[in-house]
Amino acid sequence: MANVVQFRRSTAILTLVAASVGGGLIAAFAVANHSSSPVSVTARADTPTQRAEQISNSFADVIEKASPAVVKISMTRIIKASDQQQGGNPFMMDPFFRQFFGGGNGQQMRPRDQREEGLGSGIVVSPSGYILTNNHVVEKANKLEVTLSDGREFTGKIVGTDPQTDVAVVKISADSLPVMPFANSEGTRVGDLCFAIGNPFGQDHTVTMGIVSAKNRHLENGTHIQNFIQTDAAINPGNSGGALINARGELIGMNTMILTGGGGGNFGGSEEAGNIGIGFAVPSNLAKQVMDQIEKNGKVSRGYLGASLENVGPGMGSHLGLKSDQGAIIASVSPKGPATTAGLKDGDVVVAIDGKPVHSSDDLTLDVIGHAPGSSVALDIVRNNQPMKVNVTLGTRPTGLDWDQNGPTGNNGNNGNNNDQNNGTAENTTVRGMTVETLTPDLAQQVQAPAGTKGVVVDQVDESSPAVDAGVSRGTVIIAVNRTPVSTAADFKRLMNEANGKSVMLTIKQGGGNFFVVVQPQ
Repeated sequence: MANVVQFRRSTAILTLVAASVGGGLIAAFAVANHSSSPVSVTARADTPTQRAEQISNSFADVIEKASPAVVKISMTRIIKASDQQQGGNPFMMDPFFRQFFGGGNGQQMRPRDQREEGLGSGIVVSPSGYILTNNHVVEKANKLEVTLSDGREFTGKIVGTDPQTDVAVVKISADSLPVMPFANSEGTRVGDLCFAIGNPFGQDHTVTMGIVSAKNRHLENGTHIQNFIQTDAAINPGNSGGALINARGELIGMNTMILTGGGGGNFGGSEEAGNIGIGFAVPSNLAKQVMDQIEKNGKVSRGYLGASLENVGPGMGSHLGLKSDQGAIIASVSPKGPATTAGLKDGDVVVAIDGKPVHSSDDLTLDVIGHAPGSSVALDIVRNNQPMKVNVTLGTRPTGLDWDQNGPTGNNGNNGNNNDQNNGTAENTTVRGMTVETLTPDLAQQVQAPAGTKGVVVDQVDESSPAVDAGVSRGTVIIAVNRTPVSTAADFKRLMNEANGKSVMLTIKQGGGNFFVVVQPQ
């Protein structure tokens, strides 16, 4: 019997109480007074309350126009026996149990091909049959069936996919199809009304309403490139690839993911996870950018800076020569990469790209990948408190590159390994609740620091010290204090004392990258 999988990337519970009446009136009621005449009360037309409540009591016209452009996608894929691992079932390894499953007399069970079926949604984006959907809806599909709102069925063909954004394009042989118009998702505001249209649990063309809850969301689990619109419009299994539209019937996003009770993004989880009111959609601008490349080239190519980036955290701006705690710190640069070729260095802070302010590392990454490989971008940077301009010719982003290049906010060391290295001869010191030891080649190997790293390693941290709040832990490797390199424990103590009790910025080495934390005064 076929395994039926209903795709579920997003779950959002909607509890929306709307009190509105037609004609733009907020309220009209009779008030008893000393006279027998009723009094009609109407809110001022120019108040925010009036504007918020001048909402029609029906959006049927909007939905009626947009809904035909949303389709149901049925997927079938075959998992070959050669791709299955019999060792996944411990019972099949025991001859006693194999006899009950057709493998008696010591004969080894032969795995069989398995068939999986799934349901999802799609959005018609051209009259000639191009359909936008999620990559996870069509991934590894052997057969696709697309059902239009009028009941017609077509066989779908995958034009191209982009797993990094979870976007895919499907084509059917049809003409004069209803099309979903794109909105500029950058213009979408938190609090805007929105509607999710899809096929949850196979229920064709279900519509739910909510608001835009947040923008530019990034989850730890999920696709590599994330810039999600968050919504509370109810989204369930089968909604994946469906439309998130505004009150004008324009596409602002493609429903993709849910946040379950476990706190992570869910890309197709069990039905028991439940709808908890937090769903995510790929912004229409990003989806269209990917779609256009797929239609033109059959694949997606993105610009690449060749640098590991980190956010400017709270309190870092003053240590980096910035006017605010905004920007993207270059934690490390790839050897022979575009950033290195352009002369960018570790510790540079990018504050603008092509004149557009950079508020975070996500801002910079999204802007870079929006450029074609080989194009040039102008970066405004701050280096050693001095503003500079650097032009970079972008490379091609590797397809397997992770989206999250930010530094850790928790344990920066050796994951809690207990390394008692102080044998009475090693140099160590205690400052601001941190006991550090000069990093030796042996210590560097044990804490997995790159060979040749100079600095100190943290032996102990007072749990009541601000260093703990900054994320410093046992095993953390510190290579600089206020961007001045540290080679020994004595260097560390001197530089910390020179801060005169003020906050200090520590440069942390982990793996091949550098990260920055600010330790506040005791």
